[in-house]
Amino acid sequence: MSDRLRGSNAIVTGAGSGIGEAIARAFVREGARVVIAELDEIRGRGVADALNTVRAGAALYIRTDVGDGSSVAGMARAAAEAFGPPDVLVNNASVNVFRDPLKTSQEDWARCLSVDLEGAWRCSREVLPAMLAKADGAIINIASNHAERIIKGTFPYPVAKHGLIGLTRALALEYAGNGVAINAISPGWIDTPLSARHFADHADPIAARRAAEVKQPLGRLGRPEEIAAVALLLASREARFMTGSNLVIDGGVTIRMYE
Repeated sequence: MSDRLRGSNAIVTGAGSGIGEAIARAFVREGARVVIAELDEIRGRGVADALNTVRAGAALYIRTDVGDGSSVAGMARAAAEAFGPPDVLVNNASVNVFRDPLKTSQEDWARCLSVDLEGAWRCSREVLPAMLAKADGAIINIASNHAERIIKGTFPYPVAKHGLIGLTRALALEYAGNGVAINAISPGWIDTPLSARHFADHADPIAARRAAEVKQPLGRLGRPEEIAAVALLLASREARFMTGSNLVIDGGVTIRMYE
């Protein structure tokens, strides 16, 4: 433990598992108090309880639906009342919506953009006034390498993630002179519970996993902790000269031209 975030208050959306959970754990380990803003109550409370055994009072679960403005506003109020003004926001909550474009229903389109793009804006809009008031803060948007390259059959997910990069850059430039650093991380295929469920849906889960691994230049999936390490840097004051950046952490997939 190096206490890089000692005294900081952070909000991590979608922190009930996977990348969000790993980020919350890294932040607590480095001295922050963290709001677990998660829709799934069982998972969210479980993560908060586990973190509070690491350091009493380090985590608070607040049920949050980032697709609902009133839910986000309520979360932000409760977070400020419990821990004080936020220093760090990680917009991690996301849904995978993969459809054929012309078979995508209006409901699928709206759900994907509401969570993956608008949810980040809803949360950012709630925390920015306090960050701007003290001229200090960091917002980290968890995008995807789908924001860098397109895979057929994944519409409209990459639309939302491309939009999230645009949101990151627009807000970063808007507030570049106000002490708030706003950046994005674009993970590749990460070994999360969601990935495990994906492999489990195949007739041969082991073969499915191996097929995914051999497509990676590094020959393996990424680990949530590897994303958390970069989020920790962006949350710290060590990286405040960086803003409007998108850090791609995908094992080299997007630098390869052909299979």
